[in-house]
Amino acid sequence: MLERMGVVSIGLFLDLLFGDPHWLYHPVQGIGAVIKRTEILLWKLFRLSSEKEEDGRKKKAAGVILVCVVLLCSVSIPAAVLFFAGKIRYELYLGIEAVMCYQLLAMHSLRKESMKVYKALRALQEGTLEKARYAVSMIVGRDTDCLDEEGIIKAAVETVAENTSDGVIAPLLFLVLFGPLGGFFYKAVNTMDSMIGYKNEKYYYFGRAAAKLDDALNLIPSRVAAVAMMAASFLCRMNWNNAIRIYKRDRYKHSSPNAAQTESVCAGALSVKLAGDAFYFGELYHKPEIGDALRQIEIEDIRRANRLLYTASFLVWGIAVVFTVLFM
Repeated sequence: MLERMGVVSIGLFLDLLFGDPHWLYHPVQGIGAVIKRTEILLWKLFRLSSEKEEDGRKKKAAGVILVCVVLLCSVSIPAAVLFFAGKIRYELYLGIEAVMCYQLLAMHSLRKESMKVYKALRALQEGTLEKARYAVSMIVGRDTDCLDEEGIIKAAVETVAENTSDGVIAPLLFLVLFGPLGGFFYKAVNTMDSMIGYKNEKYYYFGRAAAKLDDALNLIPSRVAAVAMMAASFLCRMNWNNAIRIYKRDRYKHSSPNAAQTESVCAGALSVKLAGDAFYFGELYHKPEIGDALRQIEIEDIRRANRLLYTASFLVWGIAVVFTVLFM
Protein backbone atom coordinates (compact mmCIF):
# COMPACT_ATOMS: atom_id res chain seq x y z
CA MET A 1 0.00 0.00 0.00
CA LEU A 2 2.87 2.39 0.80
CA GLU A 3 4.47 1.60 -2.56
CA ARG A 4 1.16 2.21 -4.36
CA MET A 5 0.70 5.53 -2.58
CA GLY A 6 4.18 6.54 -3.65
CA VAL A 7 3.47 5.65 -7.29
CA VAL A 8 0.14 7.51 -7.22
CA SER A 9 1.85 10.56 -5.69
CA ILE A 10 4.47 10.58 -8.46
CA GLY A 11 1.65 10.35 -11.00
CA LEU A 12 -0.18 13.26 -9.39
CA PHE A 13 2.88 15.50 -9.49
CA LEU A 14 3.64 14.50 -13.08
CA ASP A 15 0.12 15.63 -13.95
CA LEU A 16 0.70 18.92 -12.16
CA LEU A 17 3.91 19.49 -14.11
CA PHE A 18 2.97 18.33 -17.59
CA GLY A 19 -0.79 17.86 -17.90
CA ASP A 20 -1.88 16.17 -21.13
CA PRO A 21 0.28 17.49 -24.01
CA HIS A 22 -1.41 17.03 -27.38
CA TRP A 23 1.56 15.18 -28.88
CA LEU A 24 1.41 12.45 -26.19
CA TYR A 25 -0.99 9.56 -26.78
CA HIS A 26 -3.63 9.41 -24.05
CA PRO A 27 -5.30 6.11 -22.99
CA VAL A 28 -8.73 7.75 -23.02
CA GLN A 29 -8.30 8.10 -26.79
CA GLY A 30 -7.95 4.33 -27.00
CA ILE A 31 -10.91 3.75 -24.69
CA GLY A 32 -12.99 6.14 -26.79
CA ALA A 33 -12.01 4.33 -29.98
CA VAL A 34 -13.02 0.96 -28.51
CA ILE A 35 -16.36 2.41 -27.40
CA LYS A 36 -17.07 3.89 -30.84
CA ARG A 37 -16.11 0.80 -32.82
CA THR A 38 -17.96 -1.55 -30.49
CA GLU A 39 -21.03 0.66 -30.65
CA ILE A 40 -21.03 0.65 -34.47
CA LEU A 41 -20.61 -3.14 -34.53
CA LEU A 42 -23.41 -3.74 -32.02
CA TRP A 43 -25.85 -1.45 -33.82
CA LYS A 44 -25.26 -3.49 -36.97
CA LEU A 45 -25.42 -6.89 -35.25
CA PHE A 46 -28.61 -6.07 -33.34
CA ARG A 47 -30.07 -4.10 -36.29
CA LEU A 48 -30.91 -1.20 -34.03
CA SER A 49 -32.59 2.03 -35.02
CA SER A 50 -32.32 5.37 -33.22
CA GLU A 51 -36.03 5.93 -33.77
CA LYS A 52 -37.70 2.61 -32.92
CA GLU A 53 -39.19 2.55 -29.42
CA GLU A 54 -39.71 -1.22 -29.61
CA ASP A 55 -35.91 -1.73 -29.80
CA GLY A 56 -35.64 -0.95 -26.09
CA ARG A 57 -34.80 -4.47 -24.89
CA LYS A 58 -32.31 -5.08 -27.67
CA LYS A 59 -30.66 -1.73 -26.98
CA LYS A 60 -30.32 -2.56 -23.28
CA ALA A 61 -28.75 -5.93 -24.10
CA ALA A 62 -26.39 -4.36 -26.63
CA GLY A 63 -25.46 -1.69 -24.07
CA VAL A 64 -24.55 -4.35 -21.48
CA ILE A 65 -22.37 -6.15 -24.04
CA LEU A 66 -20.63 -2.88 -24.89
CA VAL A 67 -19.85 -2.22 -21.21
CA CYS A 68 -18.36 -5.72 -20.82
CA VAL A 69 -16.24 -5.46 -23.98
CA VAL A 70 -14.92 -1.98 -23.15
CA LEU A 71 -14.08 -2.89 -19.54
CA LEU A 72 -12.33 -6.08 -20.63
CA CYS A 73 -10.16 -4.20 -23.13
CA SER A 74 -9.54 -1.24 -20.82
CA VAL A 75 -8.28 -3.38 -17.94
CA SER A 76 -6.66 -6.35 -19.69
CA ILE A 77 -4.37 -4.29 -21.95
CA PRO A 78 -2.73 -2.24 -19.14
CA ALA A 79 -2.63 -5.43 -17.01
CA ALA A 80 -0.66 -7.18 -19.77
CA VAL A 81 1.68 -4.20 -20.14
CA LEU A 82 2.40 -4.19 -16.39
CA PHE A 83 2.83 -7.97 -16.32
CA PHE A 84 5.48 -7.99 -19.04
CA ALA A 85 7.17 -4.88 -17.63
CA GLY A 86 7.49 -6.68 -14.30
CA LYS A 87 9.06 -9.66 -16.05
CA ILE A 88 11.69 -7.39 -17.61
CA ARG A 89 12.60 -5.24 -14.60
CA TYR A 90 10.77 -4.20 -11.43
CA GLU A 91 11.86 -0.56 -11.77
CA LEU A 92 10.31 -0.50 -15.26
CA TYR A 93 7.08 -1.85 -13.77
CA LEU A 94 6.99 0.96 -11.17
CA GLY A 95 7.81 3.59 -13.80
CA ILE A 96 4.99 2.47 -16.09
CA GLU A 97 2.61 2.39 -13.11
CA ALA A 98 3.50 6.00 -12.32
CA VAL A 99 2.95 7.07 -15.94
CA MET A 100 -0.42 5.31 -15.97
CA CYS A 101 -1.46 7.12 -12.79
CA TYR A 102 -0.32 10.40 -14.32
CA GLN A 103 -2.43 9.91 -17.43
CA LEU A 104 -5.55 8.97 -15.46
CA LEU A 105 -5.60 12.29 -13.58
CA ALA A 106 -6.78 15.53 -15.15
CA MET A 107 -6.12 18.35 -12.69
CA HIS A 108 -3.65 20.25 -14.85
CA SER A 109 -5.60 19.88 -18.09
CA LEU A 110 -8.90 20.85 -16.46
CA ARG A 111 -7.37 24.05 -15.15
CA LYS A 112 -5.55 24.72 -18.44
CA GLU A 113 -8.65 24.28 -20.61
CA SER A 114 -10.94 26.28 -18.31
CA MET A 115 -8.36 29.07 -18.14
CA LYS A 116 -8.45 29.25 -21.95
CA VAL A 117 -12.07 30.31 -21.51
CA TYR A 118 -10.99 32.81 -18.86
CA LYS A 119 -8.31 34.31 -21.11
CA ALA A 120 -10.63 34.45 -24.13
CA LEU A 121 -13.18 36.36 -22.08
CA ARG A 122 -10.56 38.69 -20.63
CA ALA A 123 -9.33 39.50 -24.12
CA LEU A 124 -12.87 39.90 -25.37
CA GLN A 125 -13.57 42.50 -28.02
CA GLU A 126 -17.00 44.00 -27.71
CA GLY A 127 -19.64 41.82 -29.36
CA THR A 128 -17.21 38.97 -30.13
CA LEU A 129 -17.67 35.78 -28.14
CA GLU A 130 -16.61 33.20 -30.72
CA LYS A 131 -13.20 32.41 -29.19
CA ALA A 132 -14.70 32.02 -25.73
CA ARG A 133 -17.53 29.86 -27.08
CA TYR A 134 -15.02 27.67 -28.88
CA ALA A 135 -12.83 27.37 -25.77
CA VAL A 136 -15.75 26.34 -23.56
CA SER A 137 -17.02 23.90 -26.22
CA MET A 138 -13.80 21.93 -25.67
CA ILE A 139 -14.74 21.09 -22.07
CA VAL A 140 -18.54 20.87 -22.03
CA GLY A 141 -21.09 18.62 -23.69
CA ARG A 142 -23.80 21.24 -24.22
CA ASP A 143 -24.32 23.40 -27.29
CA THR A 144 -22.33 26.62 -26.97
CA ASP A 145 -23.19 28.52 -30.16
CA CYS A 146 -25.84 30.69 -28.50
CA LEU A 147 -24.24 31.20 -25.08
CA ASP A 148 -23.78 34.78 -23.89
CA GLU A 149 -20.90 35.82 -21.63
CA GLU A 150 -22.70 34.78 -18.45
CA GLY A 151 -23.62 31.41 -19.97
CA ILE A 152 -20.01 30.78 -20.98
CA ILE A 153 -18.73 31.56 -17.48
CA LYS A 154 -21.37 29.34 -15.89
CA ALA A 155 -20.54 26.47 -18.25
CA ALA A 156 -16.82 26.71 -17.41
CA VAL A 157 -17.41 26.91 -13.65
CA GLU A 158 -19.87 24.00 -13.71
CA THR A 159 -17.40 21.85 -15.65
CA VAL A 160 -14.58 22.55 -13.20
CA ALA A 161 -16.92 21.82 -10.28
CA GLU A 162 -18.25 18.54 -11.67
CA ASN A 163 -14.86 17.33 -12.86
CA THR A 164 -13.26 18.03 -9.50
CA SER A 165 -14.86 14.69 -8.70
CA ASP A 166 -14.99 12.91 -12.08
CA GLY A 167 -11.62 14.04 -13.40
CA VAL A 168 -9.47 14.15 -10.28
CA ILE A 169 -10.77 12.99 -6.89
CA ALA A 170 -12.70 9.90 -8.06
CA PRO A 171 -9.84 8.49 -10.18
CA LEU A 172 -7.40 9.42 -7.41
CA LEU A 173 -9.40 7.35 -4.91
CA PHE A 174 -9.60 4.39 -7.31
CA LEU A 175 -5.84 4.60 -7.91
CA VAL A 176 -5.09 4.71 -4.17
CA LEU A 177 -7.40 1.79 -3.39
CA PHE A 178 -6.96 -0.45 -6.44
CA GLY A 179 -3.91 0.79 -8.33
CA PRO A 180 -3.73 1.66 -12.06
CA LEU A 181 -6.08 -1.16 -13.08
CA GLY A 182 -8.75 0.26 -10.78
CA GLY A 183 -8.08 3.65 -12.30
CA PHE A 184 -8.52 2.29 -15.83
CA PHE A 185 -11.74 0.55 -14.80
CA TYR A 186 -13.12 3.83 -13.47
CA LYS A 187 -11.92 5.88 -16.45
CA ALA A 188 -13.48 3.41 -18.91
CA VAL A 189 -16.87 3.63 -17.19
CA ASN A 190 -16.67 7.42 -16.97
CA THR A 191 -15.75 7.69 -20.66
CA MET A 192 -18.63 5.41 -21.67
CA ASP A 193 -21.04 7.55 -19.68
CA SER A 194 -19.77 10.73 -21.35
CA MET A 195 -20.11 9.19 -24.83
CA ILE A 196 -23.32 7.15 -24.65
CA GLY A 197 -24.91 8.00 -21.30
CA TYR A 198 -27.39 10.50 -22.75
CA LYS A 199 -31.13 10.32 -22.17
CA ASN A 200 -32.04 11.11 -25.75
CA GLU A 201 -33.91 8.84 -28.16
CA LYS A 202 -30.78 7.14 -29.48
CA TYR A 203 -29.04 6.37 -26.20
CA TYR A 204 -31.84 6.23 -23.60
CA TYR A 205 -31.77 2.40 -23.54
CA PHE A 206 -28.42 1.67 -25.19
CA GLY A 207 -26.44 3.83 -22.74
CA ARG A 208 -28.38 2.86 -19.62
CA ALA A 209 -25.94 0.20 -18.38
CA ALA A 210 -22.99 2.57 -18.71
CA ALA A 211 -24.87 5.43 -17.02
CA LYS A 212 -26.05 3.29 -14.10
CA LEU A 213 -22.59 1.83 -13.54
CA ASP A 214 -21.10 5.33 -13.60
CA ASP A 215 -23.66 6.46 -11.02
CA ALA A 216 -22.73 3.53 -8.77
CA LEU A 217 -18.96 4.07 -9.05
CA ASN A 218 -19.28 7.79 -8.30
CA LEU A 219 -21.68 7.47 -5.38
CA ILE A 220 -18.98 7.67 -2.69
CA PRO A 221 -16.24 9.66 -4.54
CA SER A 222 -18.65 12.49 -5.42
CA ARG A 223 -19.57 12.91 -1.76
CA VAL A 224 -15.93 12.73 -0.66
CA ALA A 225 -15.19 15.42 -3.25
CA ALA A 226 -18.09 17.57 -1.97
CA VAL A 227 -16.83 17.41 1.63
CA ALA A 228 -13.29 18.20 0.45
CA MET A 229 -14.61 21.21 -1.49
CA MET A 230 -16.42 22.48 1.60
CA ALA A 231 -13.15 22.31 3.53
CA ALA A 232 -11.39 23.94 0.57
CA SER A 233 -13.91 26.80 0.54
CA PHE A 234 -13.00 27.49 4.18
CA LEU A 235 -9.25 27.34 3.49
CA CYS A 236 -9.65 29.58 0.44
CA ARG A 237 -11.68 32.08 2.47
CA MET A 238 -14.76 31.70 0.36
CA ASN A 239 -18.38 31.54 1.56
CA TRP A 240 -18.06 28.16 3.28
CA ASN A 241 -21.22 28.58 5.38
CA ASN A 242 -23.22 29.10 2.21
CA ALA A 243 -21.41 26.18 0.55
CA ILE A 244 -22.72 23.86 3.28
CA ARG A 245 -26.21 25.36 3.11
CA ILE A 246 -26.53 25.07 -0.66
CA TYR A 247 -25.07 21.56 -0.58
CA LYS A 248 -27.72 20.40 1.87
CA ARG A 249 -30.48 22.00 -0.19
CA ASP A 250 -29.43 21.44 -3.81
CA ARG A 251 -27.17 18.35 -3.90
CA TYR A 252 -29.87 16.25 -5.60
CA LYS A 253 -31.00 18.85 -8.14
CA HIS A 254 -29.73 16.86 -11.09
CA SER A 255 -30.85 13.83 -13.08
CA SER A 256 -27.66 12.12 -11.85
CA PRO A 257 -27.45 11.40 -8.09
CA ASN A 258 -23.82 12.58 -8.13
CA ALA A 259 -23.35 15.51 -10.51
CA ALA A 260 -24.86 18.18 -8.25
CA GLN A 261 -22.82 17.12 -5.22
CA THR A 262 -19.80 19.23 -6.13
CA GLU A 263 -21.72 21.75 -8.25
CA SER A 264 -23.87 22.70 -5.26
CA VAL A 265 -20.80 23.23 -3.05
CA CYS A 266 -19.13 25.35 -5.72
CA ALA A 267 -22.26 27.45 -6.27
CA GLY A 268 -22.56 28.06 -2.53
CA ALA A 269 -18.88 28.83 -2.04
CA LEU A 270 -18.94 31.37 -4.89
CA SER A 271 -22.37 32.77 -3.87
CA VAL A 272 -23.69 32.37 -7.42
CA LYS A 273 -26.39 30.45 -9.27
CA LEU A 274 -25.36 27.61 -11.59
CA ALA A 275 -27.03 25.03 -13.87
CA GLY A 276 -30.49 25.72 -15.32
CA ASP A 277 -31.79 24.96 -18.83
CA ALA A 278 -29.27 24.04 -21.53
CA PHE A 279 -29.23 22.86 -25.15
CA TYR A 280 -27.70 19.48 -26.07
CA PHE A 281 -27.53 18.44 -29.75
CA GLY A 282 -30.02 21.17 -30.60
CA GLU A 283 -32.59 20.03 -28.02
CA LEU A 284 -33.51 22.08 -24.94
CA TYR A 285 -33.17 20.24 -21.63
CA HIS A 286 -34.92 21.71 -18.60
CA LYS A 287 -32.62 21.49 -15.59
CA PRO A 288 -33.14 22.94 -12.10
CA GLU A 289 -30.96 25.82 -10.99
CA ILE A 290 -28.39 25.28 -8.25
CA GLY A 291 -27.42 27.91 -5.68
CA ASP A 292 -28.62 31.44 -4.99
CA ALA A 293 -27.55 34.50 -6.98
CA LEU A 294 -26.21 36.44 -4.01
CA ARG A 295 -24.13 38.25 -6.60
CA GLN A 296 -23.68 38.23 -10.39
CA ILE A 297 -21.35 35.55 -11.71
CA GLU A 298 -18.12 37.01 -13.14
CA ILE A 299 -15.04 35.98 -15.08
CA GLU A 300 -12.92 35.63 -11.92
CA ASP A 301 -15.21 32.83 -10.74
CA ILE A 302 -13.45 30.52 -13.20
CA ARG A 303 -10.18 31.10 -11.32
CA ARG A 304 -11.95 30.68 -7.98
CA ALA A 305 -13.44 27.36 -9.09
CA ASN A 306 -9.93 26.19 -10.01
CA ARG A 307 -8.66 27.18 -6.56
CA LEU A 308 -11.36 24.96 -5.07
CA LEU A 309 -10.34 22.16 -7.45
CA TYR A 310 -6.67 22.26 -6.49
CA THR A 311 -7.21 22.73 -2.77
CA ALA A 312 -9.83 19.96 -2.52
CA SER A 313 -7.70 17.55 -4.56
CA PHE A 314 -4.62 18.12 -2.43
CA LEU A 315 -6.69 17.69 0.73
CA VAL A 316 -7.86 14.26 -0.43
CA TRP A 317 -4.34 13.30 -1.50
CA GLY A 318 -2.87 14.51 1.81
CA ILE A 319 -5.41 12.59 3.89
CA ALA A 320 -4.72 9.46 1.80
CA VAL A 321 -0.96 9.83 2.43
CA VAL A 322 -1.42 10.31 6.18
CA PHE A 323 -3.82 7.37 6.43
CA THR A 324 -1.44 5.14 4.47
CA VAL A 325 1.59 6.07 6.57
CA LEU A 326 -0.20 5.68 9.90
CA PHE A 327 -2.31 2.60 9.31
CA MET A 328 -0.76 0.56 6.49
